[in-house]
Amino acid sequence: MPRVSQDHLDARRRQILDGARMCFARYGYEGATVRRLEEATGLSRGAIFHHFRDKESLFLALAEDDAVRMADVVAEQGLVQVMRDLLDSDKQDRRDGPYPADWLGTRLEVSRRLRTDPEFRARWAERSEQLTTATRRRLERQREAGNLRDDVPLGVLTSFLELVLEGLVSHLAMGLPADDLGPVLDLVEESVRRHRARDEPVRRPGSAEYAPS
Repeated sequence: MPRVSQDHLDARRRQILDGARMCFARYGYEGATVRRLEEATGLSRGAIFHHFRDKESLFLALAEDDAVRMADVVAEQGLVQVMRDLLDSDKQDRRDGPYPADWLGTRLEVSRRLRTDPEFRARWAERSEQLTTATRRRLERQREAGNLRDDVPLGVLTSFLELVLEGLVSHLAMGLPADDLGPVLDLVEESVRRHRARDEPVRRPGSAEYAPS
């Protein structure tokens, strides 16, 4: 029997994750039945669960995959940029359909299950450090560069930004208006940066070079 290449296995795993992401976003965890997962991925039950032990493992892998993607954005542009991306996803969703796309849908479902499923909460705790670690390292670099306020401990700033993120996710989960939240995120970004002297150059909020968070 010919040996399946690693590239083929990786591509099949990505196909499952991409299809499952939309399925969980549209139907929620409970509503994402095996039949719906088969339809969303274009693969059979056997093919899906050859790569993932069960639906719980598939969802955790998907959530972890999105957390890694978010951490990459944080490392380059800060946690506030993740929030801006979530807002952009929400605006796109409201135009294109009744369910959230890409990582917003996964994040909403993670937040729901964290509130209602103690077993999931325990398993997710093992996988949720990427974003916190990336945020703290980003803040450390920005403080060293002189862009971040230095009168508040880094741990407090990290917790502040994570609380804002969770508040934004809850806001979007409730379907509340979000079109005017861009200036709110500008304020969040402004609140963590170092206040410069009048003769120091001021960079535009939202730019990767400027953004301290």
